[in-house]
Amino acid sequence: MSLLLKSLLNFFLLVLLFSISVQAKAEPIKPDLFLLKSYKKHPNVTIKNWLMSEKLDGVRAYWDGHALYSRSGRKISAPQWFINALPDFELDGELWTKRGDFSHIVSIVNRQQAHKDWQEISYNIFEVPNAKGDFKQRLNKVTRYLQSHPSSFIHVIEQQLCRDNAHLEAFLSSIEQLGGEGVVIRNPKHSYYTGRTLGALKVKRFADAECKVTGYKKGKGKFKGLMGSLYCQINDGQIIRIGSGFNHEQREDPPVIGAIITYQYNGFTTTGKPRFPVFLRLRNEP
Repeated sequence: MSLLLKSLLNFFLLVLLFSISVQAKAEPIKPDLFLLKSYKKHPNVTIKNWLMSEKLDGVRAYWDGHALYSRSGRKISAPQWFINALPDFELDGELWTKRGDFSHIVSIVNRQQAHKDWQEISYNIFEVPNAKGDFKQRLNKVTRYLQSHPSSFIHVIEQQLCRDNAHLEAFLSSIEQLGGEGVVIRNPKHSYYTGRTLGALKVKRFADAECKVTGYKKGKGKFKGLMGSLYCQINDGQIIRIGSGFNHEQREDPPVIGAIITYQYNGFTTTGKPRFPVFLRLRNEP
């Protein structure tokens, strides 16, 4: 083999290795966090003396002590003044503004450059990953930090002691009347863990799930000229149609084919399809 050919082969090998290295560095690393199971699927869990809090409808954000990341591992471009207020230990919480403001929150958090609209965002902490102690002891670590480093936009989410199922039901109703999404209940005795266990449950009137947009049905009557409904593929491969929950702008500019959306439903039909599916939001993160 000639020297020129060897040189060319070595050059292309180096280019290939560099390309692979860049792609590996660019690939986000998904943080290993705790996840919620649905209380509807486990109604017999004894929740007396558990802690309950409002489930905020924002963007979940993991702080590793140096930078903020989405649940999918994408680095969040928060402004430096926001970053400077955070501690040198891990946090897990929700970037949030107010109830019913999910789309606006996502539009702020997902921009590639930090900007002034972050002044609307608060960071609401519900866990301290890998900290020692039970749930309350872990949250107290943040409380102590905020006592010596006060902040107007970092908060520990308020927890209430749950007396029984009736108390949980009343708390859920009060949150819903305020326009909230639901409730989270946690076993306060658990040490920190990752993944899903029966020690952390979400409580909602309606279940929710995600599906992939596969097509559109044209609108009729007042929706003539707009999107009438979406055809979507659910996890078992079945196709469902979702026609409610959209505002006028979303019907003018519906989610693209292949987009993942979140919808809510009320039980299942005899064929296993979700009953009364209603559009909630576009899932903006991969």
